[in-house]
Amino acid sequence: MKKLMFYCQHILGIGHLVRSMEIVRGLVTDFEICFVNGGKTIAGFEIPAGVEVVNLPAIETDSEFQNLAVVDDNRSLEEVQEFRKDRLLEIFNSFQPDILMIELFPFGRRRFSFELMPLLEQVKAKGRVTKVVCSLRDIVVTKQDQERHEEKICKLMNQYFDLLLIHGDRQFQPLEESFSRISDLNCKVHYTGYVVQSSPVNPVLNDEDKAVLKSRKPIILASIGGGRFGHELLESLVEAAPIIEWIVEHQIQIFTGPFFPDEKFAQMQASTANQPNINIQRYTPNLLAYMEKADLSISMGGYNTTMNILTTGVRSMMLPFVGNGDLEQTIRSQKLEKLGILNVIRPADLEPRNFAKKIVQCLMETPNPVRLDLQGVDKTAAFLNGLVKVPAVAA
Repeated sequence: MKKLMFYCQHILGIGHLVRSMEIVRGLVTDFEICFVNGGKTIAGFEIPAGVEVVNLPAIETDSEFQNLAVVDDNRSLEEVQEFRKDRLLEIFNSFQPDILMIELFPFGRRRFSFELMPLLEQVKAKGRVTKVVCSLRDIVVTKQDQERHEEKICKLMNQYFDLLLIHGDRQFQPLEESFSRISDLNCKVHYTGYVVQSSPVNPVLNDEDKAVLKSRKPIILASIGGGRFGHELLESLVEAAPIIEWIVEHQIQIFTGPFFPDEKFAQMQASTANQPNINIQRYTPNLLAYMEKADLSISMGGYNTTMNILTTGVRSMMLPFVGNGDLEQTIRSQKLEKLGILNVIRPADLEPRNFAKKIVQCLMETPNPVRLDLQGVDKTAAFLNGLVKVPAVAA
């Protein structure tokens, strides 16, 4: 069986990790997989059977996007960086993968060049027997010095990479809208379609899950991904809940995300203690099951949450993240709004009375059907298998 080494570094939320692991889930029948995680581990996060996971000492970024920081480790950042660099090379030399798949880099995560460049150089030193693949979402973050940024991307892609897989639908969101020099890449470039999560055949539900999912009341599901951002969305929903209750009976299920601050979590629980129609949890591996049951989803606009909305067809309201000038979620959500698939939440909508009114209106709407390519997992597997397929020997 061919071997695949997958590198993923998440630094703010868990979206990159979720998408990467869903891709891996679709590859386990064809590849022996070593998954290298450079971010925080998530309690309860499901790993596909048969996948070896190596958790490097975690590194994250601060809320201002300025500095890297070590997570739960007494060593300095420089010491951890040196350890991670050596550990990656050790894993590569020991595992000897047929494919090295790197999520996002060099289109992003360039601050992790301290470990990725030595890894890519090692592939080169071994005669490029290992094929190198970039796994990229549909929209990349643009920079102030975009021309220089794109020049660097082209240089690195052309020097080290054999394949670029764009996990999106070109007809809906061409990469050229956020990266203008795709025609200057020498490697093969393929759109895979969007990567979507599949529903577990036998999901493991706790008593809390079962109670909510069996409720006969309309369910309003609220989630904000990893939980570092979007606090104002949940706070506004809690304030709007009594107003909504006067109009329509409902049950609100809130998932704050694993990185939601402890003090805010405690405050939110205390403020809703006398509101039995609101249930608050940090994280669930069964978010898709909640989406399928919900009458309305209220969320941030991350890639994976958006895909869950598209596959379940749930009514949805979405607040795009705009920190650090990142327009990824805004671009995607506004395009989907124009297609009548979801409703974008603007800052003025978060005033509790306005929010309650918008929620009630959305509950009465029927979203338009989705006509995007959602075959990202299967097509990724096909492209990777094609990359390492042994050529037929002439008779």
